[in-house]
Amino acid sequence: MDTPQHIPVPFLSKASEVLATGVSGNVIVQVTVAYAAEYGLDLPHPIYPFQASNKRTALLENLRALPASVQYQVIAELCDRASQSEQAPAVAEVKLMLASRYSHLSSDAGNAWTGPLTVETRHWLDAHPNVKRLYVEALQKHQAGVYQRNALDDLRLALELLVQEILGNGRSLENQIASLGQFVKAKGGSKELSNMLEKLIDYYAKYQNTYVKHDDAVPNEEVELVLELTSSFMKHFARMHARQ
Repeated sequence: MDTPQHIPVPFLSKASEVLATGVSGNVIVQVTVAYAAEYGLDLPHPIYPFQASNKRTALLENLRALPASVQYQVIAELCDRASQSEQAPAVAEVKLMLASRYSHLSSDAGNAWTGPLTVETRHWLDAHPNVKRLYVEALQKHQAGVYQRNALDDLRLALELLVQEILGNGRSLENQIASLGQFVKAKGGSKELSNMLEKLIDYYAKYQNTYVKHDDAVPNEEVELVLELTSSFMKHFARMHARQ
């Protein structure tokens, strides 16, 4: 399926409805005008009060006057500004949908979705579709900047499921450490690498238990590190498993 190079109007309409209840008319004008000015574009509602029946209509019409890549930036910024409003849950859903469906329109070339490590990991997970689905969901949540604790939970579950598929059992990650070490050695890994991975997986599981099971807040930079660690583990294990 070809990647869409536009954001469909139904999604723009939904985003406008949610965001218009989370930010003021002044903010709508401020943000949309700033981006229009940067790209030399005209808007139907460049001033506030605007000539529209309501905020939702004004925002939708301003968005439709912008190219898709700029629409993406405007919606993302308005989501950030509305994230502390009473509409926070609905805003988070919009931001997640934006990132999961249209991240290719983002100007951020270094995001988690397009980075070399996650691209390679997704490739090696093609042989494990259920694992890949969980992993992709974690990437989408992290990319959107929402549900970070859930992203960590998805990462742990994805790694645990991959290890279960590789080792052919249903044990928890904590109870797979010795078997993982044996698997690495059996696939030609050095004793030192096997020992290092056993230690890392042990501390990884303890970290996840602390933050995921106890619902503690996790700093964003730590979520990114755990994402990279999980990606490295999964890529390496899936690649070793694919060896004859």
